[in-house]
Amino acid sequence: MTPLRIALYQGPSGVPASTADSLASLDAAARRAAAAGARLLLANELFLTGYALGAAVRDLAEPADGPGARAVARIAAAHGLAIGYGYPERADADVIFNALQLIGPYGTSLANYRKTHLFGDFETTYFRPGTDPVVQADLDGVRLGLLICYDVEFPEPVRAHALAGTELLLAPTALMRPYEIVPQTIIPARAWESQLYIAYANRCGTEGDFTFAGLSCLAAPDGTVRARAGLGEDLIVADVDPALLKASRAENTYLSDRRPELYTSLT
Repeated sequence: MTPLRIALYQGPSGVPASTADSLASLDAAARRAAAAGARLLLANELFLTGYALGAAVRDLAEPADGPGARAVARIAAAHGLAIGYGYPERADADVIFNALQLIGPYGTSLANYRKTHLFGDFETTYFRPGTDPVVQADLDGVRLGLLICYDVEFPEPVRAHALAGTELLLAPTALMRPYEIVPQTIIPARAWESQLYIAYANRCGTEGDFTFAGLSCLAAPDGTVRARAGLGEDLIVADVDPALLKASRAENTYLSDRRPELYTSLT
């Protein structure tokens, strides 16, 4: 079982001047990630446009197969690695989702996920919540799952992914200060309690009223953090090891020891 090397891009810092600037930053990050041997690059929530959009999100949203997706596909194919990136997805004239798309190393879309748990006035005003809680894809023999930011702060979506076979959970985010407890404590705990890897790629810098916390990380199923970014723009690289995951699940039997018949009140 060969480890899957992934890179998490925490950047660029501050409000992107344009989608073109975001794509240029992504291309540079993909070049660095590929040079480090990564097969997957994860960028943050609403990466293409920036997060603090307000009503401008209506003009910046695009379809899942729009020009931004085509540009990311060219970058992925040029550098030979998969890319996960956040963007505002226009489903029709009046419906916009906060979305995460995963493009494969040959430039084809592998999965598209719509955020199910919206956070704050901006998101609840301009986005519609997604309804599909478990979206997955496979890369180099590793089962990937997709969530976005606030989703991963709830134990239920993460556990649902674990029960569906997700081995590496991708979670691009736009976590603000002072909620550093999420990458520092909650993300490693989620990885431990649901026995999977979690790649948590945050924004950094300040956009409007939001100051982002940085601290992107890869958390492992043994509760350790295999790589951690600082507060500013950063690219971190680490390995997802299927052998470690298998051994950890054999030793920590949370998933097999569950008694779901006792939890019916949760739904």
